[in-house]
Amino acid sequence: MSKTIFPDGVDAPGRAKISVRTLREDRWWLEPLLTFIGLSAFVLYGVIRTATQSAYFIEGKSFSYLSPFASPCVSSSCVEGSSHFGHWFGAFPQMIPLAIVTLPFLLGFRLTCYYYRKAYYRAFWLSPPACAVPEPKTKYTGETRFPLLGQNLHRYFWAMAVVISVINTYDALKAFHGTEGFGIGLGNVILVANVILLWAYTLGCHSCRHITAGRINNFSKHPVRYWFWEKINWLNSRHMRLAWTTLGTLVFTDAYIALVSSGTISDLRFFG
Repeated sequence: MSKTIFPDGVDAPGRAKISVRTLREDRWWLEPLLTFIGLSAFVLYGVIRTATQSAYFIEGKSFSYLSPFASPCVSSSCVEGSSHFGHWFGAFPQMIPLAIVTLPFLLGFRLTCYYYRKAYYRAFWLSPPACAVPEPKTKYTGETRFPLLGQNLHRYFWAMAVVISVINTYDALKAFHGTEGFGIGLGNVILVANVILLWAYTLGCHSCRHITAGRINNFSKHPVRYWFWEKINWLNSRHMRLAWTTLGTLVFTDAYIALVSSGTISDLRFFG
C-alpha cells in the first residue's frame, strides 16, 4: 500500500488558501534587510582589515595599542612589540589573518550564538524572513543535519571566547604602558570600553546562563550561584543589543588604532 505524502508549510492540508504571500501590511522586510546590510558590512570590513595585515599596532612612550582584529599576534610577520605571547609561527602570507589562532573560534562563537542564528536565518536564508511570512523552502529539517549540526558546539565556542576575552583584557591593560612608562589616552578608553562590552556579551550568552545555574533545583541552597545567575540573566535579556554593540565597538576600536598607527590622526593623551 502506497503512502500518501502531503505537502508541508503553507500548503499543508487544513491551511487556509491565501493567494498573497502574507497578510502583513507593515514593513516586515525592513528588519531582515537592515540585518543583512549590517552583518555584510561587518564581514567585509573584517576581511579587508585582517587580510591586509597593516596598521594594527602602535607603540609610544606611554602606550601600546594592539587591534583586537590582530590579537594575539603570534606570527613572525607581526611588527615589533605586537607579539605579546611570542612567535608561534613563521611569516604568514598576505591574506592570512594575523589572529588566525583565535578568529575561527570567535567566528564559531558568533555564528552559533542563539541571537545570531535568528538574525542570519532570517536575513540571509529567509527561514523565515519574518513572523507570519512563509519561507520559500518547502521542507524543514531544523538543525538536525550538516552543517547546522555544528550549532550544538556553541557551548565549546563559548569556553574559547572566555579565554580570548582574557587575552583581550590583557591587551587592554598592557596598552597603558609604552617604551618608557605609564599613560592614559583616548585609545586606552576605547580599548577598555570594548573589552567590558565584549565581556558583557560573552557572559550574557545562553550557555553561560545554563552553566551558572542550569542544574540547580533549589536556589536557596546555592545563594552565590543564584546571585551570579541573576546578573547573567540581566545581561542575557540584553544579548541582542550587546551582539550588535560589540560588532560596532570592534570596528571602532580597530579603526581608531589603524588611524593612529597610519599617522592619519594623533592619539588624544590625558596623562603621560
